Amino acid sequence: MANAFIAPDGHPRCQWCGGAAEFLPYHDHEWGFPVDDDQRLFEKLCLESFQSGLSWRTILNKRENFRAAFHHFDFNKVAGFDEEDVQRLLQDAGIIRHRGKIEATINNARCAQEMVVQEGSLAAFFWRYEPDSASLPAPQTQTTSPESIALAKDLKKRGWKFFGPTTAFAFMQAMGLINDHSLNCITRERVEQARAAFQRPS
Repeated sequence: MANAFIAPDGHPRCQWCGGAAEFLPYHDHEWGFPVDDDQRLFEKLCLESFQSGLSWRTILNKRENFRAAFHHFDFNKVAGFDEEDVQRLLQDAGIIRHRGKIEATINNARCAQEMVVQEGSLAAFFWRYEPDSASLPAPQTQTTSPESIALAKDLKKRGWKFFGPTTAFAFMQAMGLINDHSLNCITRERVEQARAAFQRPS
């Protein structure tokens, strides 16, 4: 079957999830399912930023280490990190030891706090950028969109760092703002059902 990975259960999935064994459970249970939990949204924002220039496999394999290092991405705790924490994280071999990305995560945690005050929640803000599904091109044929460009621009204006249009689009794919599973992927229908039942935050 073209543009499909046939999983061990004999059913087709998105082609990319055949690239590594750890991709399949992530694909089947997380990628594309709608999320309205602020802590999970913030985690994904941070991990997408850390991925910049790297593979998602690298980040996925280190995800539990990142969670331990950043208090499970509780942005109210991360916002209080100081230079001593930066130095601690730079010595942590379990994560990506990139000062700019570490400092951006702390900066973005403070921006997240401000966003909650201004918007009510991170979810309420991000779900405003959900595109009209009827206007979307074929799945996995783009790496940015008008919505991801607008989202990145808005975040930059609000002081967020390490979050451009491509990162924004990957975030939207993963957090279910769009269903970008391949048309022949068995998980696509499950995601569509989850999105139909999902109550958009306001």
